[in-house]
Amino acid sequence: MDLHILDHKLRVTSISKTGLQQYTHPLIKLIFLRNRTRCKFFSLTETPENYTVVLDEEGFKELQPSEHLQVEGSTWLPLNVVSNGNTSSSSQAVGVTKIAKSVIAPLAEQHVSVFMLSTYQTDFILVREKDLSVVVETLVEEFNIFREEGGESVPVHSQDACNGLQRNGREVPHATVHPVLIPENQFCVMSLDPDTLPAIATTLIDVLFYSNSPKEGASVDQDMKCIKFFSFSLIDGYVSLVMDTEAQRQFPADLLFTSSSGELWRMARIGGQPLGFDECGIVAQISQPLADSDISAYYISTFSFDHALVIPDHPACVYFAILICWHSVCRGYVLV
Repeated sequence: MDLHILDHKLRVTSISKTGLQQYTHPLIKLIFLRNRTRCKFFSLTETPENYTVVLDEEGFKELQPSEHLQVEGSTWLPLNVVSNGNTSSSSQAVGVTKIAKSVIAPLAEQHVSVFMLSTYQTDFILVREKDLSVVVETLVEEFNIFREEGGESVPVHSQDACNGLQRNGREVPHATVHPVLIPENQFCVMSLDPDTLPAIATTLIDVLFYSNSPKEGASVDQDMKCIKFFSFSLIDGYVSLVMDTEAQRQFPADLLFTSSSGELWRMARIGGQPLGFDECGIVAQISQPLADSDISAYYISTFSFDHALVIPDHPACVYFAILICWHSVCRGYVLV
């Protein structure tokens, strides 16, 4: 398989719900006015707590500093696995489980923190730029590694990326066990032609910026049975959307498309308190048991929590297996 280090330098940010009004204009510009900005990598995910915005340096220029904007201090690089042009069989697990053992687990063993962003088209593994030499050294035996530079793919070897940062050699501490919440919502992973964005502009703006706005004095913990979660990504010209079935009904069905089976996904939300960015192994904890059970999963990290999406194809067996996986990982912290 090939591993591509994409030609984007990314920032991971959070916009508070109370400060959204200050950033509505730049966000609308980044979503709908592609010709007015040079941003090539943009992802916006709404959770009950905040809006996580992942974007490249050109897009980051659009976000003015304020008390409502939190910025993780590192520069992140997106990695993407390509299976030499071969498409996976429909019977195989898809999403993050495809790379759980070959990418996620080895990086966790080397104490490299990752930020995951699964989309309709592919999975992006974000790593800190300062960790690149460790990433390359860890994965070079498993992958042909290329770095995209000016539209060209240049082969990368272990010695090419060495900048004095070597494997730390320390025993990696056992990852913290985090509680898992499984809300009742069912979710769709979808896409659309970016040229049709103007046709859904009103609906998309309403869902992102107006629907279910927090009531004054309300706590995000008051009702977590069905959580607010909506993710929009526009990356290198490809659009990906993750929304629950209630939000999906607001969009014209003829513009959104998904796989032929039209599957619905259930979510596991990882973390009782904000996870932070320095802890390693959270994605591996969740993805490895699912990979062992050949269960498809998408994974979306946000500024505060992580989110895994799985398909309960056969409630009597597969979904029960999923719960067993969560229970084995989280040692009884599953909340259903």
